[in-house]
Amino acid sequence: MISVRDWEDTQLLWDYQQMHHEPRPCSVGIGLGSHDLGVADTTVDLYRRGMMPLIVFTGATSRTTEGRMPRGEAEHYRDRALELGVPAGVILVEPHARNTGQNITLSRALLEERGADVSSVLLVSKPYEERRVYATARKLWPETEFVSASTAMTLPDYVGSIQDARLVIDMLVGSLQRLLIYPAQGFMITQDVPTKVIRAYERLASRGFTSRLVPEAAGSTS
Repeated sequence: MISVRDWEDTQLLWDYQQMHHEPRPCSVGIGLGSHDLGVADTTVDLYRRGMMPLIVFTGATSRTTEGRMPRGEAEHYRDRALELGVPAGVILVEPHARNTGQNITLSRALLEERGADVSSVLLVSKPYEERRVYATARKLWPETEFVSASTAMTLPDYVGSIQDARLVIDMLVGSLQRLLIYPAQGFMITQDVPTKVIRAYERLASRGFTSRLVPEAAGSTS
């Protein structure tokens, strides 16, 4: 049973993850793979708006995507972009990344291999992962400017699109945990987390929304 207080706490986590960056033209857009094809749609929309001349889709498969995206998240994102009319020549595919850190490092390596001149990156992710992706990129690619973007939608709309309220709350709790513990492990920069957000996270974790938590000594950025 998800209580009114649970939803209030979830909304606090959702609002905190939104960075409210104004999209602006960048050297490249990186669409980070996931279960959410909306990331591909938003990347295409930003491309059409002239925000980047080149797109990288990055991602292998995970436990939530191996069934619906058997050829890999990046490949399915590419297919979606092609369906929406994006020229094949402006899309690069990085098919090996299995966590956020690899999304960044392997995309960077691919761009360097292709000789792309990159000074700024438009990061496109799920709405509840904007801050985590930004913090990871800033740590692993510090000389580059980053702008975070995601599909503009409310928490209720997102829950409706996923059709699994408990999973969404679990994912938000997991994302906030990583913001708290990963800086000390060298995976991302430290960001200020308001006390009210930390308390909301702790309440939700105590209520059992824990399926996406990682051991605090975990050695990955999954």
